Amino acid sequence: MKRLHWYIARHYLGSSRGGLLSLITWIALGGVTVGVTALVVVIAVMTGMQEDLRAKILESTPHVIVLEQSASLRLLDWETVVDSVLAVEGIVGAAPFALSEVSVLRRGASGNYPQGATLYGIDIDTTRAAPTEMERQIVEGSLNLAPPASGLPPLLMGGLLADRMQVFEGDTLILMSLENLNADIFGGYTPTVRQFEVTGTFTTGMYDYDLKNIYTTLEAAQDLIGLEPGTASGIGARTADPEIAPEVARELGERLGYPYYVESWVATNRALFSALRLEKLAMQLILFLIVLVAAFNIVSTLVMVVSDRTREIGILKAMGMTRGGILRVFVLQGAWIGVTGTALGTIGGLGLCFVLDRYEIIKIPPDVYFVDHLPVSVQATDILLIVGASVAVAFLATIYPAVQASRLEPVDAIRHE
Repeated sequence: MKRLHWYIARHYLGSSRGGLLSLITWIALGGVTVGVTALVVVIAVMTGMQEDLRAKILESTPHVIVLEQSASLRLLDWETVVDSVLAVEGIVGAAPFALSEVSVLRRGASGNYPQGATLYGIDIDTTRAAPTEMERQIVEGSLNLAPPASGLPPLLMGGLLADRMQVFEGDTLILMSLENLNADIFGGYTPTVRQFEVTGTFTTGMYDYDLKNIYTTLEAAQDLIGLEPGTASGIGARTADPEIAPEVARELGERLGYPYYVESWVATNRALFSALRLEKLAMQLILFLIVLVAAFNIVSTLVMVVSDRTREIGILKAMGMTRGGILRVFVLQGAWIGVTGTALGTIGGLGLCFVLDRYEIIKIPPDVYFVDHLPVSVQATDILLIVGASVAVAFLATIYPAVQASRLEPVDAIRHE
């Protein structure tokens, strides 16, 4: 009996002229396929954007930051604080850092406009686990921040900033800090100026970081911005898993107490990732409307089949087919369109995701979107959710026309013109 139901359903899907599928079946199938393809690709791109941004942010940002609340915005006696931070379960590395906004100028380049940059002074200590991936590469020597032969402090620059200023390894730069002002004999103030030698460049793939960030040793940064030995801007810590950073930050804040302030990378970048999540949700809802439109196509397809095959339905019921049997025939029709369209759309979406990820054919402005191409990340949970929602909508779309067909009376159906 099940084979009979499927045989009749397959017959109704086809063209009355003997074609493989009728035109309206192709339209309904195409609607589901296009909707699912769009959902798979767009959700994969949105997920990829979130993951790519997160990876690039965490490459240069500690999972947890400890600051001291004071008028000078300085953290005193950082060695004691580092020991307290490392004692917290879940933290695998911690180190002090000096942070300041500085102006960068090429030595001897008259008329050049100074470039603004964010200076990070990091502790080059090979006995302590680095709090960020960037610092780990510096400590291990993958990125060169070793003292140069000239005796000047070393400086590691972002690749985009170095390109903009036409700076190469071995060049001397002048850094100017407004945090450490010196009084002159006329009662005014002058900024502190120091010379640095460029020892290398780095590329994170994050536009803002590569254009703004520069690194030097903690001692050189302390000298430039006027920090006493043993004083830092804050403590950066690394957790075993970035996902536990908020819980670790909460525990660390309770343990350290006032005047210390502890913040996780999640809180620091809350606005950015909240906007991305909201955008992803909005795109899911908008694109799901395509699947709903395809569901209406399924409804119209089945209604037209019922209208066109009314006499045949009456004959089947006169020959003994029950209402449940007629119901199953039309449910099978709609289910076949939904399942086949979903399968084709999923395959097409995954194939398109592979092409976008492998060949990076779509470029985007990095100064606007932080990345230079569409990142793609296919998550199994997203695919299962899309497939499940699409099949469920297609199944629901079959209920009304299937019930209407099952309610036809044999005599009235056979007399139908």
